[in-house]
Amino acid sequence: MTKVLIAGGRGLIGMRLSGLLKAQGYEVAHLSRQARAGGPYPTYAWNPAAGTVDAEAVRGADYIINLAGEGIADRPWTEARKAALIGSRTDSARTLLRACMETGWKPKAYLAASAIGYYGDRGEERLPETAGVGQGFMAETCAAWEAATEEVRAALGVRAFVLRIGIVLSSQGGALAKMIPPAKLLVSPYFGDGRQWYAWIHIDDVCGIFMRAITEERWAGVYNGVAPEPVRNAGLARALPAALGRPAVSFPTPAFALRLAMGEMADVILNSNRCVPERLLEAGYVFQHPKLDGALRDVVSRGV
Repeated sequence: MTKVLIAGGRGLIGMRLSGLLKAQGYEVAHLSRQARAGGPYPTYAWNPAAGTVDAEAVRGADYIINLAGEGIADRPWTEARKAALIGSRTDSARTLLRACMETGWKPKAYLAASAIGYYGDRGEERLPETAGVGQGFMAETCAAWEAATEEVRAALGVRAFVLRIGIVLSSQGGALAKMIPPAKLLVSPYFGDGRQWYAWIHIDDVCGIFMRAITEERWAGVYNGVAPEPVRNAGLARALPAALGRPAVSFPTPAFALRLAMGEMADVILNSNRCVPERLLEAGYVFQHPKLDGALRDVVSRGV
């Protein structure tokens, strides 16, 4: 049985991906702060900040998927918090690399998350994977994240796949889960002037891409994990109430107010990223949910 080790397996994407992989007959294991013998997935202990991991987790893993990283908007961006956000991403890759080197184990491929924050605030610019790195803290974080993945690829000599993930549509967590309750109360605000581009993706497509990347040996390097048609922020604010089947008032939250309340972290919702999945489309990936309206209806109706 093919074994997949997921770092960050208990997160939003990790749990959904684990279930889908298991349903396809894969053996799935997780890395977490505490080992857990029971449950659907064997869980091994690790501490990326300290560089420690149970060697048994790595040994025998045919594929390693690294989704680990602290939530980018969970707490204010103090200098200490910024260091922790970058460290949680780079330390995880280096801890996995060290474990592979020490055990002499080489997986068939190393798959890792990144984010479209790599591009920074780019306005109306169309952003395929060849677009360069942008400015700002999110771009800095993603660049360091991807550099750590390159260290793994170079040191182990294995295929490495990086998915720059957009706004993940799920009712179970992430940005959309925070937008649903106010929309149910008939309000659906947008941010700033609402014209910034949001590159989004249904959670099942995120998982579907990672699953294809396991089997497609030609898939290597960086891919944009976004649906083919990005949407304006105001468009997303209007589309969600429609998916819920109820009216809602859509109104702006001024950018200056967001900056006062959130500081630099307001970039998370004010930046414009008109990303396109050029490499996935060229590779023949068929999106399960290519249109925003259908993706939103599916998420809210199935509760995924």
